[in-house]
Amino acid sequence: MAKMTPRTLSGFMELLPAPQQQLERIMEILRRTYALYGFTPLDTPVIESSDVLLAKGGGETEKQIYRFQKGDADLSLRFDLTVPLAKYVALHYNDLSFPFRRYQIGKVYRGERAQRGRFREFYQADIDIIGDGKLSIINEAEIPAIIYQTFSALGLRRFQIRVNNRKILNGFYAMLGLSEKSGDIMRTVDKLEKIGPEKVKAILTEDFAVSPADAEEILRFIAITGESGAVLAALETYRGRSPLFDEGLEELSTVVRYLGDFGVPAENFAVDLTIARGLDYYTGTVYETTLLDHPEIGSVCSGGRYDNLAEFYTDRQLPGAGISIGLTRLFYVLGEQGMLNPDLPTAPADVLILPMTEDLSPAISLATLLRQNGIRTQLHCEEKKFKQKIAYADKLSIPYVIFLGEDEVQAGVVTCKDMATGEQTKLEPAATVYRIKAGLAERDKGAVILG
Repeated sequence: MAKMTPRTLSGFMELLPAPQQQLERIMEILRRTYALYGFTPLDTPVIESSDVLLAKGGGETEKQIYRFQKGDADLSLRFDLTVPLAKYVALHYNDLSFPFRRYQIGKVYRGERAQRGRFREFYQADIDIIGDGKLSIINEAEIPAIIYQTFSALGLRRFQIRVNNRKILNGFYAMLGLSEKSGDIMRTVDKLEKIGPEKVKAILTEDFAVSPADAEEILRFIAITGESGAVLAALETYRGRSPLFDEGLEELSTVVRYLGDFGVPAENFAVDLTIARGLDYYTGTVYETTLLDHPEIGSVCSGGRYDNLAEFYTDRQLPGAGISIGLTRLFYVLGEQGMLNPDLPTAPADVLILPMTEDLSPAISLATLLRQNGIRTQLHCEEKKFKQKIAYADKLSIPYVIFLGEDEVQAGVVTCKDMATGEQTKLEPAATVYRIKAGLAERDKGAVILG
């Protein structure tokens, strides 16, 4: 019988055990950090009815979605975690307490062209705070703190959380009488870093019939930069010309005011008037996070405030604020950049026990003792040569190997070898447990990302 050649589909990431351990460590840090801020874990189905998933479909979404028939059912794979959240909140509204704070780390699927660093199956890590009717601006002020805590816990230091408010932008364009063109203008302005101000001005005037004077005013406005207080002071000069602008300025000022109290250092935060994001989705504060030493990576965490989370499923007003990390892409890029810490443990076990007696009871009892003390332990009882067993531990980077022969059993001791240093001790089991735990704690000190 001809053998099928094993292969992984293009655009789907399949990791070897060591990098999988690195990814799992990142996800565990995210879970711990999100839990610190009172978010509950949530898991929604990967497959939904197409009519539910595509209630707000159309355009690129329908082109990219994985859709299929199973009997009479029209089904689709989820393409993000937000639409399933909207369905979930609408469906379980009477059983939830608001504000509802959830985090979710899960795979999503998009049938776009696979490219380097872009995948068809990938993990997203989202948090959202959903209000019932209203949602306090303080939630939007807290999100930069969550972003800061998350990336700091991962080991990064030189990153910047850039914040804007859509009401400021919409109010500003209303002042100029350009509300109908605001979407095209913001999409053009978003290209500023790539193409420069002159090309932006040319596109505005030639493609969208913005007057040269208004184009100049737009470029002056988005060029307002500097320390947050200075940017807010410059924006104050526009106050009184648009109620929407004034409302956005109040909200942005509130976000900035509480940053210090939430523990966000000034150097990790900036007001950036070029950020628009989700023109048909976000309605208030918007966020983008970039790595200062790796601008080529782009935004590693983004999101914002939205006021119509579940409008396609319920008449209730359910405003929310949230952020998302494209975890698979971030992990891939960090690996490419050599920023994943290679010194952190990635072994599936902390200890490998090599029984050297016919009776396996002492080895099994020792493995039980180690596991009861939180030490991940593997018994190697295969009929292999001693060198092969050591090579097995070495290949998996298992840090400690325990040899248990007749002499050790009779003396009530354990021979334990540190595979990194070669140091070998012969101690009582309790002392061996203490030594291993101390060594593991030392190995585990580093950050997962080399910031």
